[in-house]
Amino acid sequence: MFWQTSRRKLVLDRPIVMGIVNVTPDSFSDGGRFDSFDSAVKRAEEMIVEGADIIDVGGESTRPGSERVSVQDEIDRVVPVIEGVVKRFDVPVSIDTSKSKVAEVAVAAGAEVINDISGLRFDKRIAEIAAKNNSGLVLMHSRGEFETMHSQAAAADIFTDVAADFRRSIAVAKASGIKDEQILLDVGIGFGKTQEQNVELIANLDRLIAEFPDHPLLVGASRKSFIGKLLGVPIASDRLHGSLAAAAIAAWNGAKVLRVHDVRETVEVLKMVSAFSSKRI
Repeated sequence: MFWQTSRRKLVLDRPIVMGIVNVTPDSFSDGGRFDSFDSAVKRAEEMIVEGADIIDVGGESTRPGSERVSVQDEIDRVVPVIEGVVKRFDVPVSIDTSKSKVAEVAVAAGAEVINDISGLRFDKRIAEIAAKNNSGLVLMHSRGEFETMHSQAAAADIFTDVAADFRRSIAVAKASGIKDEQILLDVGIGFGKTQEQNVELIANLDRLIAEFPDHPLLVGASRKSFIGKLLGVPIASDRLHGSLAAAAIAAWNGAKVLRVHDVRETVEVLKMVSAFSSKRI
């Protein structure tokens, strides 16, 4: 299996790591730490040295209670960082946005992937931009509008809900000319799901893999609140061990991309997972 971006083919013969660079003052985990050009590019470099396969740059927080920022503010935050990373390193960059204009400018700046938390619900033109530029496209499952994503009533059957939304977003993407190999599906851990549903999704990824065999799955559980609730750890940056456990189980169950804050530790865990997985009988 492979994932096609605008500039390269990423072979997924092992789980790969997407390192998170939040260029925001209010991210749930590291808000304000990397909201300057120098600190963001330095953080990207650290992640690349630690083994990140992709750098995911975002300029709008999607934490509970966050507010939308303007298109121009988001562009001003992310474009210099994307340009800086692309100029210095030969690692694919992803733009984490649900706004087509931001995606368009970010792709022009060098982003090879568009990571849309709305799965083309908020702005379908993202699909057109990805098709025009042959960009990789991450389609995430979420529910509700931007302001209500984290306050939705729980779905009665989370697998039915996720699968139905994947089918919708894939259809929208393909209608714009997106090819199967460009699409990566994200189960959307923490977005409109209960603690139990988050655990259930990671524990049973094989159900979704069987239903969508043409599309690799991404899991982004790093430092999420369900881990904090399970372990009694209220501070997001203290959830390393729970995040590593979630990443290991997700990879063991078939996730091909892990979106994480703690790259070096996750890379080491995934090497162990791959070693054990290769000896399966």
